[in-house]
Amino acid sequence: MRALVLIDGEHYAPVVRDALAALPYEVVGALLVGGTEKLRGGEDYGVELVASLDAVDADVVVDLSDEPVLGPRERLLWASRALALGLPYEGADFRFDPPAYHPFELPSVAVIGTGKRVGKTAVAGHLARLLACDRRVVVVAMGRGGPPEPELVTAPPGLDELVERSRGGRHAASDHLETAVLAGVPTVGCRRAGGGMAGAPFDSNVLEGARLAASLEPDVVVFDGSGAAVPPIDTDARVLVAHDLSGLNAYRALVSDLVLTMSEDVATAARSLGTRAARFELRLRPLEPVPGRVALFTTGQAPFAHLECDVVFSSRSLSNRQELAEQLERVDADTYLVELKAAAIDVVAEHALARGRRLVLAENEVVPGPGGGDLDGLLAGLAPAEAPA
Repeated sequence: MRALVLIDGEHYAPVVRDALAALPYEVVGALLVGGTEKLRGGEDYGVELVASLDAVDADVVVDLSDEPVLGPRERLLWASRALALGLPYEGADFRFDPPAYHPFELPSVAVIGTGKRVGKTAVAGHLARLLACDRRVVVVAMGRGGPPEPELVTAPPGLDELVERSRGGRHAASDHLETAVLAGVPTVGCRRAGGGMAGAPFDSNVLEGARLAASLEPDVVVFDGSGAAVPPIDTDARVLVAHDLSGLNAYRALVSDLVLTMSEDVATAARSLGTRAARFELRLRPLEPVPGRVALFTTGQAPFAHLECDVVFSSRSLSNRQELAEQLERVDADTYLVELKAAAIDVVAEHALARGRRLVLAENEVVPGPGGGDLDGLLAGLAPAEAPA
């Protein structure tokens, strides 16, 4: 294997030369990443000095630097760059391997995130609706509560069906169900367990889900990630929904065609990596009229001042069942307005049904943020018009 090695000027050249000779690789280049204390001028490291990771044909990047030149933050940025080139990145006591992405024969876009509750599923649903205006779209969603076998949902399930699912012991607010209800396109539900620092799932049935989606012969498939885990599919394009670009989130940005964020700092960081970025916001939108006094249930911050209804109670505890149940005992409202997430069905819907209250589902509508420009144009332009020849 051929290695490109990161070195620094805090080591004397003879020390570096000996370390390079001890590596179990053919060293094809060295990249000086900083440091000046041990540099006298005219250092000979015995290998070519290069200016970038892609300057030579290598199979692995080896980090022979250390503090104070490369601390954890700087090292993970170099690791992100190496992984984005498809190269493993290793040091004295660590190694990162690039996630494996499996080929997919149809036009496709992945929507991935830097964590939970960043708006990723809202963006995936919004993208699916945009593309469905003139194309046949299928969404493949993976989640920690997904089904053991990929599940095809061809029509949006109603509240009665969701409640029946919940009473049967199944998760009734999985991302594929949320997208089917809100986007109105066929969805395939998958599951995953665990996730690596660069986003590889420890275990998933997404490959089987991708084959099921392909069997429907759609014009385009949208793959929805889960938290910070990335669908293991080599899609034509990726959208990263980001709340920060620290750690290996920089890798996620580097392998994406567009970064969407609510933060100008994150947008600036994405652009510094060479990735397009745009700002967006989420706006709660009920799917039906919400009469009378309204109790609102969400998983996080969801601005509702724009709603033309009488919100008398607001909870952000959908993901905390015990806290949610205690809150529900104090609620006095005519209509429950709820996101289709977490405990929306097994707790909130059941409470509403037991008390004869009206339950209305709400979506997080994706709208351009400050300076967001033609957000829909950016998103729609990511999907290939037709399958490659």
